[in-house]
Amino acid sequence: MIKIISLRENKEYLERGIQFIQESWNEVPPIIYEDCINHSINAEQPLPQWYLLEKENEIIGCAGLITNDFISRMDLYPWLCALFIKENERGNNYANLLIEKAKEDTKKFGFKYLNLCTDFTAYYEKFGFQYIGQGHHPWEEESRIYQISVD
Repeated sequence: MIKIISLRENKEYLERGIQFIQESWNEVPPIIYEDCINHSINAEQPLPQWYLLEKENEIIGCAGLITNDFISRMDLYPWLCALFIKENERGNNYANLLIEKAKEDTKKFGFKYLNLCTDFTAYYEKFGFQYIGQGHHPWEEESRIYQISVD
């Protein structure tokens, strides 16, 4: 059985969830995710949100819904971030489950669009995201920005 777990709604997953996200995105200093997720759990505002994908009691994926993904386009939000599916589970359309959850919450929180930044050129287009331009990161790199309507 596959289920999506909101860390805000399932605090018993907090420690495991932080560890999974840190290990999945190990190029990001671990304190970034730990601090963000710990402070998001009881935040007054609806963002950020952090999700886990669980299959047969094993965490196999994750994603976040955040206000900015270290990108210059601060006029755009929310952002899908940290989308990851374990390598041995890829090819089963599991990423789409997390994307759909992020879209659902984006709409529920009153936003019209979900954004993401990536270096992948065609992956997100198959889910309906459209390229809208380039964005700049603080570490002097650029990423492609994609957007999808949630209406």
